[in-house]
Amino acid sequence: MRRKPATIDEYLAHVSGDKRAVLENLRQTIRKIVPNAEECISYAMPAFRLRGTVIGGFAVTAKGCSYYPFSGSTLGALADDLRGYEGTKGALHFTSEMPLPTGLVRKLIKVRIAESGD
Repeated sequence: MRRKPATIDEYLAHVSGDKRAVLENLRQTIRKIVPNAEECISYAMPAFRLRGTVIGGFAVTAKGCSYYPFSGSTLGALADDLRGYEGTKGALHFTSEMPLPTGLVRKLIKVRIAESGD
């Protein structure tokens, strides 16, 4: 059994091809939007913490990738912006063919930070 990754780099080392590229791009996008956020692993997935609160994360899935706002209400608040993407109450699914645009990632993070009270 493979041990849980301790860093985002360790997590991405086990992801290949287009999925790794799209997740690396998402990582860089988040770092540009919130440069003072700390990279971490939360619930065994890459995530970003701001002032002690996890504000977003991502994971590879069998069919593609998912973005997790670590909130049950963020995605609902942006429902109109998420048309065309599949997901659940807590996860937004995307692929390398239809990655998350920077503007959408910015909105996801802005809403999540507002929810956390920061």
